[in-house]
Amino acid sequence: MKDLTIVFVNLFMKEDIIRALRSVEHDLIDCPFDVQITVADNSENKDGIKEAIIAEFSSVSYIDCYGNIGFGRANMIGFKATPARYYFALNRDTIIPDNTKTIERLIRFMDKHPKIGCIGPKLLNMDGTLQYSCYRFDWPSILVKPLKQINWDQKYAWVRRYTDRLLMKDFDHNTTKPVDWVLGAAMIVRQEVIQDIGWFDERYFAYLEDCDWCRTMWEHGWPVYYVHDIVIQHAHARESAKIPGIIRALWKNKTARIHLKSWFSYIWKWRGRYRF
Repeated sequence: MKDLTIVFVNLFMKEDIIRALRSVEHDLIDCPFDVQITVADNSENKDGIKEAIIAEFSSVSYIDCYGNIGFGRANMIGFKATPARYYFALNRDTIIPDNTKTIERLIRFMDKHPKIGCIGPKLLNMDGTLQYSCYRFDWPSILVKPLKQINWDQKYAWVRRYTDRLLMKDFDHNTTKPVDWVLGAAMIVRQEVIQDIGWFDERYFAYLEDCDWCRTMWEHGWPVYYVHDIVIQHAHARESAKIPGIIRALWKNKTARIHLKSWFSYIWKWRGRYRF
């Protein structure tokens, strides 16, 4: 059994994946732990990523998912292919800073805190500014989340107030502490959690599967932590927010429609179980 399995999900983002793989492999130099890196491909190799991986990364495993099966399901396929003590979902648009031994430090943190179910490192934007990557289950804030995706938090104070609460902007991001949920762009889950609650809920094609998973962890007594002193850079493309306006976004942006469907799925699944 490996110490850690890292899974990247590809969907026609070969250059991003290759860049992310290079940063991870560089970070793993002299790492004392046994780590497997896997690319779960939702693009059916139509961008040539399989050949690119074979040419440059002898230790990276490639898995063809035979179509776009979604973020959560692709991660699960990658994780199940290589059992490990810990599973690390890592977005294709992430970069591990040089000379930080980030992967080793993440594993050591999990080893040191066996009762923690999941952790998320601090994420920085590519310009070095803080990226908000830990969130609250706050019900009103979840309800207005679709308005954030169309940037209404930049127009209306009442949306911004709830969005700021969702993003924990009042929280000192230079402290390590339990949080409601962490962004699926970089989250590590221990094997015992999987044995207890299972993988991502497959009703989510993409988006909010991280929120749902973390909520299930808390329901089963597995704390989720934000770790402030382990840092990864994340471009955070936010594909679902590229077209402004509710109607235009839903009509023209497929990703926005997927995001909204996941939001409905989450609201329906957890209805009646929130406390104000």
